[in-house]
Amino acid sequence: MSNVFYNPLLPGMIEDLGELKETLDNGALCVMLEGFDSRDGGAQPLIVRKGDGGFMYASTDLAAIRQRVTEEKADRVLYVTDIGQSTHFEQVFQVARRAGFVPSSVKLEHVPFGLVQGEDGKKFKTRAGDTVKLKDLLDEAVSMASKDIRGRSEATSEEAGETAAAAGETADSSGGGGGVANTDYLDDSAAELAKTIGIGAVKYADLSLNRESNYRFSYNKMLALNGNTAPYMLYAYARIQGIRRRSSESLDVDITDAPIILEHDAERALARQLLRFPEVLQRLERDLYPNQLCDFLFETSQKFNQFYENCPVINAETDELRASRTALCATTAQLLQKSLELLGIGVVDRL
Repeated sequence: MSNVFYNPLLPGMIEDLGELKETLDNGALCVMLEGFDSRDGGAQPLIVRKGDGGFMYASTDLAAIRQRVTEEKADRVLYVTDIGQSTHFEQVFQVARRAGFVPSSVKLEHVPFGLVQGEDGKKFKTRAGDTVKLKDLLDEAVSMASKDIRGRSEATSEEAGETAAAAGETADSSGGGGGVANTDYLDDSAAELAKTIGIGAVKYADLSLNRESNYRFSYNKMLALNGNTAPYMLYAYARIQGIRRRSSESLDVDITDAPIILEHDAERALARQLLRFPEVLQRLERDLYPNQLCDFLFETSQKFNQFYENCPVINAETDELRASRTALCATTAQLLQKSLELLGIGVVDRL
């Protein structure tokens, strides 16, 4: 809701401050804060109405808190702003509780975030010194992702053509074993793929770091295919889905009913990692640090790599073991998909 919505509530809020409010020499109304000192050593005032009758941001925030608690019945109110407003909200929350606007059962939490900086460590701006628009930033990320996709597709196609030529075959998209690879990159679906990767990369880069820390914005780092990045996680998901599909093709059993067999240390390590998911979500909901989920995702992909290196899936020794390992692949893919969805990032089954 905009600040205008709360304007009719401001006079009543001021009135209900009761004996907490005091009048300063200039006619302004304030509440003297506890634990905050002014320059002269006395208690610092929180101005709730100026001498000319105008209201402050603190006034609107107090009215909003009271409305959210009394009318919307909120039991937890989160304020997501930059870290520079931490003191402001600490003061507003104090006054709201002292005034009785908020019962002890209701949580008021400021969720601060740091600043986004340019690669030079300075304030993130355009070359002209203007504020960077989010739309322009996302468009550039999508554009760079598109160029990377096409570059890798062309390189793969060229390599496939050379292999086909060496084998005496024709490298076209219609025929034999040496046909052009990844032709899907060259059609309209490439645009949707680039959008998923580009926008996902920006989101993941922002959420994968401690939200209170400043960070340097870098397209190259966030679009990298290695490390804790969205492209790496999307690739991991697509790879696991590919393994699951190939392994499921000739299985006669439904993997949803297959018993899980944990013979190898890497299998057990992956299973234990998957079982941590509810705990990670609970901690995320409590602490509100999305980077915890990103770290868990990266750890999970690493555990899966160790599992796949040590435990053959498609070529497992028995059908039972193959079904078990395929089920582990499916569960890992589901976990990655759900986690990325929670971060606001879509997935693709093929890359």
